[in-house]
Parts: sequence; structure tokens; C-alpha cells
Amino acid sequence: MAQAAALRNERDLWLEYKRNGSSEARESLILGFAPLVKYVAGRLMMGLPSHVEVNDLISYGIFGLLDAMEKFDPDRGVKFETYAVARIKGAILDGLRAWDWVPPSLRRRAHEVEEAYARLEQKLGRNATDQEVAEALQVDLAEFHRILADLSRANLASLDDLWSRADREEGGRPASEVIQDEGAPDPAAVAEFEDMRRLVAEAVAALPERERLVVTLYYYEGLTVKEISEVLHVTPSRISQLHSRAVMRLRGKLCRLKEHLV
Repeated sequence: MAQAAALRNERDLWLEYKRNGSSEARESLILGFAPLVKYVAGRLMMGLPSHVEVNDLISYGIFGLLDAMEKFDPDRGVKFETYAVARIKGAILDGLRAWDWVPPSLRRRAHEVEEAYARLEQKLGRNATDQEVAEALQVDLAEFHRILADLSRANLASLDDLWSRADREEGGRPASEVIQDEGAPDPAAVAEFEDMRRLVAEAVAALPERERLVVTLYYYEGLTVKEISEVLHVTPSRISQLHSRAVMRLRGKLCRLKEHLV
């Protein structure tokens, strides 16, 4: 009964806000969904440098929440949380990009690692080992592990931004605002999304076992780094290393595949 009452109350708030422009309803919705911003910000904190404050991420995320509220249509039958998460995450990532605290040299190094994984695994027909990637980069194994650690701390090793970069090239707006919407999903967009989801699923399935498990627990099950480290009985730093290696492997492979889709 309490849940049903809460759902009715939320619907009433949306009606008041959307139809009457009620500032009281808007404030209530913001307060009600503020924990969603905190949750997304907390998830994105993985691997960020220590000087980045979660409150900064929350501040960026609030703009995403407000944008989602402005554009959300409660009559479309979509849960607001589902709709809002992508915009909150996008706003936080945009805020971090604007800050641009990642040195250009590290960005170049991330691209080099992605390319090395892509070239090697296409040539070998299997997952490349750390030693093979290190040799391709012309560094020793210890240096390669330091590179992975640097990439993890800089949050360049993330799957969240993999497909969104091209979507935002059209005037800096997401594809959902560029594609004409006449009240029904665009068939081409739906087909492309399904192709992307299939490719991601296949790429994840092909990862080495422990990397696949880390990616699955983090992105699909929503566990934190600390929780995953407890599940696998290793240190959080080891989880970050496995995560970075998996993401560099996936980004290299998927970026190559995406080039053939466009």
C-alpha cells in the first residue's frame, strides 16, 4: 500500500510540474531523485584521482538531473530513473572533460594501449597477454603495469563513454535529441543500438575469466570495487588493474568494430 501511494504521489508531482509548472512539485522531484545523482557520482568515482571530490561530480550530475526533468515525458511509459541515469552520467562526464585534468600524454598513451590490444588480438585470434602488449608498446612488463595503474587513476579506463562520444558530435547533443522523434522509436536507431549491445556482449564474453567477472560485477551487477575485491579475495588495487586491462582490451576491439558500422 505504501509503495502504491508513493507511485501515485510521484505521478501527481509530475502532473503538477509538467502541466502547471509548479515550483513546489519541481523541488519535491529534485529532492526525491537527488539520491540517484549521488549513486551515479559514486559509481563514476572509481579510479579518479584523489583530488577529485565526489561533491564536484554530484554538482555536475545535478545539471543532468535538471535537464532530464525538463525533457522527461511521463506519458511515454518509461521510468524516470532509467531515462535520467544516462543524462546524469553524461553531465558528469562532460564536467570532467571541461575540467580536462588528464594530461594529453596520458590520453595518447590510452589510445596506444587500445590500439595495441586491437592489433594484437586481431592478429593472434585470441586475448593478448600482458607481456605481448608490453612488447608491442616497447616497454617492460613492470612499466606496462604502471601504465595500467595510471590509466585507472585517470578514469580513462571506463566503458561508460565508449559509444557516447560519436553521439555527442552533432552540435554537442546526444543522439536522442538529434534524431527526429514522432512519438515512436526510430527503427534504424533501435537496430543500431541492438547491434552495439550484441557486439559489447560478445566482446565481454570473450574476455579472460577474471577480467570478464570484474566487468560483469561492476557494470551489470552494480558492485563497488571494494565489494568485488571481497568477492574475489584480492586487493582493490588488483581489481582496478583487472578493470583497466579489460576496458582497454574492450575499447580497442569495439572501436575497431564500430568503425565498420559507420
